[in-house]
Amino acid sequence: MINNKLLETLYNLDNTFGVSGNEEETAAALRKEMEGLYDEHIEDPLGSQIFIKYGKDRERKIVLSAHMDEIGFILNYIEDNGIGRFLPVGYHDDRTAVNQDMVVMTESGKKVYGVTGSKPAHIMTEEDHEKVIKIEDLYVDFGTTSREETQALGVEAGDYMGFAREGYVLNNGKFYTGKSVDDRAGCAVLVEALRRLQDEELDVTVCMVGSVQEEVGMRSGAPLANRLNPELFLAVDVTLTGDTPGVEINKCSERMGAGPGIKFYDWDPILGATGNNVPRKVTSALIQTAKKHDIPFQREVMTGGGTDAWSAAMSGCGVLAGGICIPQRYMHTAVGTVNMDDMEYTVQLLVNFLKEYKGL
Repeated sequence: MINNKLLETLYNLDNTFGVSGNEEETAAALRKEMEGLYDEHIEDPLGSQIFIKYGKDRERKIVLSAHMDEIGFILNYIEDNGIGRFLPVGYHDDRTAVNQDMVVMTESGKKVYGVTGSKPAHIMTEEDHEKVIKIEDLYVDFGTTSREETQALGVEAGDYMGFAREGYVLNNGKFYTGKSVDDRAGCAVLVEALRRLQDEELDVTVCMVGSVQEEVGMRSGAPLANRLNPELFLAVDVTLTGDTPGVEINKCSERMGAGPGIKFYDWDPILGATGNNVPRKVTSALIQTAKKHDIPFQREVMTGGGTDAWSAAMSGCGVLAGGICIPQRYMHTAVGTVNMDDMEYTVQLLVNFLKEYKGL
């Protein structure tokens, strides 16, 4: 049975605007969801939201971080006829950006809607049909006829733009699909975990964080670790799955509904330096908790991505860091999909780990 409170939290967070660099609306929604659950709130200079629940020892800290930001776009030019041009913010598959509903967050906070377009299929050449249109060659149509008319809407170069899609549960089942479950799913898990820990007295202080700008370089991990000086940093994020056609299970071995992935290793060969070889004492402790409480889990080893744990691990004199990841289909598209059972199992793993944590 789906936890309706967890689902409601995911829905509320997913359906906010939070493209990397403009996460303010999501941050406000996360603060609202966290009301009454923490002892202290801090917003750091980058905009990350830190919610602290003090334990018996106020100085010993565990940080659990889920990023608030989503991939999106930024307007770079408005043409004479009112059409907007844009560039990617975060890693995109160019094929997913054409013929989409879009929303621009203007400087005043007003939302302006548009659609992306390209040459109609009817007049495409054979060569056109064979190639993917790059994001830099697409445009967004605001239904205006001049630059001045578009600017009168409040739209200017430098405004962020995201997918305008409302999330929902597929056919009353257990699968939720939304534009930004990466990583509002993780944010929702942190809220629910803190709800269940509200009346618990923990040995250590827990810092639940909604971080910013993860999708453009995992930029928050190190600043958070430097500020909070934790003895353990866990990124709570999503991960790739291999249980759909065309995705080889030996390359993406996580499955939907089989529980969270306990991260052993990640690396992005495109960026080169990013990645986390998680110390075995972290993975062993998480696995021990999962087994003790009969919580399904998976062993995650992946390439092609990373989390804030990467930059956190290398901050200061070095920080013990790892990750717990929620399986997700259709990563970095407007139709990202998670299984609510996996969300619940992730909450259970975090809650039991924190209640029983004595140190590593």
